[in-house]
Amino acid sequence: MVCSAVILAAGKGVRMRSHIPKVIHRVAGVPMIKHVVNAVSQAGIDKITLVVGQQSELIKDIFAGQEINYAVQAEQLGTGHALLQASSQVEHDDMVLVVAGDTPLLQAKTLQQLIAHHRNTQAVATVLSTIIDEPYGYGRIVREESGQLARIVEEKDASPEEKRIFEINSGMYCLQVKEAFAALQKLGASNAQGEYYLTDILEIIKNNGQKVEVFLTEARDDIYGINNREQLARAEKIMRQRKNFELMMAGVTIIDPETTFIDSEVKIGMDTIIYPFTIIEGQSIIGESCLIGPSSYLNDSLVGDHVIIENSRIKEAEIGDECNIGPFAYLRPGAVLHRGVKVGDFVEIKKSIIGSGSKVPHLSYVGDAELGNDVNVGAGTITCNYDGKNKWITILEDGVFIGSNTNLVAPVRIGKNAVTGAGSTITRDVPADSLAVERASQKHIEDYSRKKERT
Repeated sequence: MVCSAVILAAGKGVRMRSHIPKVIHRVAGVPMIKHVVNAVSQAGIDKITLVVGQQSELIKDIFAGQEINYAVQAEQLGTGHALLQASSQVEHDDMVLVVAGDTPLLQAKTLQQLIAHHRNTQAVATVLSTIIDEPYGYGRIVREESGQLARIVEEKDASPEEKRIFEINSGMYCLQVKEAFAALQKLGASNAQGEYYLTDILEIIKNNGQKVEVFLTEARDDIYGINNREQLARAEKIMRQRKNFELMMAGVTIIDPETTFIDSEVKIGMDTIIYPFTIIEGQSIIGESCLIGPSSYLNDSLVGDHVIIENSRIKEAEIGDECNIGPFAYLRPGAVLHRGVKVGDFVEIKKSIIGSGSKVPHLSYVGDAELGNDVNVGAGTITCNYDGKNKWITILEDGVFIGSNTNLVAPVRIGKNAVTGAGSTITRDVPADSLAVERASQKHIEDYSRKKERT
């Protein structure tokens, strides 16, 4: 029995007060619509259709390269109308799973349970429900005395008695395609919103003598829908709690999960310790037995094993095994550190390769440079890589020792095992095994203090 999925993602999200569609706002670093698509895929459904509306190109960009079908809901006339737009995509399937694109906390296991219940009961339609303490805003599940579904009533159409019901409609359904789309053709819009409610087809199906089921889930967070920024923040907190728990169960120590923020797609190896006030975002991958933090911020970076990163900013960088970073270092995009590199306090590295065993201990800027193995860069060193028009490369070969407060004016190459004297401004290539010193002659003006007093 072929089961496809339709994800309703055409809503404008007016209450988000945003210039972009609601479903592309990020939760734990990932657009909420991508969380939903991932859950559906992990539930074993390969054929997915997104019903999109305005600015649909922004949603399509998220899934570039993926096999996703699209249907357009040009006018926002309700959930029933939205599903109807996908009819040509699913008309040859047996079953369709319908979910909302603004439910980023949705998990695959909940969808699998819904589908299994639908199949096992041989229902024509199954609605996913849960019980929450504050049901305001949700459609209520009204049951008959037998416990079977009587109807679903939306908040604005509910009576005072119905509003006291705590079992709510998740907005997710499993439907037999032929019967569901026949019922969709009979929908009306005689309600407070003037919309075509998808929930109304359940009553139509029921009145046709066909079976309608309710699957009550205890995973109430899974159906949490996002309509405003406050709800977005709540979903963010739950998602990050899930991620931290997942990592801890996999062998990562997180000293204080409440003050540690890790995106959902981040990977971290076992025996790594994450200290408080650390943020790890994007596609970052961190190896085993690392010490990260406190107060470090990493995004889209690769970190090897046995690495220490203390109070530092790491942005789109690659760090090899056994490196020691910080405190207060800044690795910018294109920084590549090989094994055993030391980058110390108040060092900035941009678009540079640092060879194994090399050290940039403190107070230096290294940009557009290539450092060999076992290079030592003294405090206060600057690669002068920009001439106001172009960027130029500095090359320090293996074993080079750069004296403190050296200016390396690119393009320039310092040969193997060469040394620069402290305070030098190096503008020409330095041969291997040599010492380069560039300083003005020191002058003494005698009796300067007394001369100054007389003027």
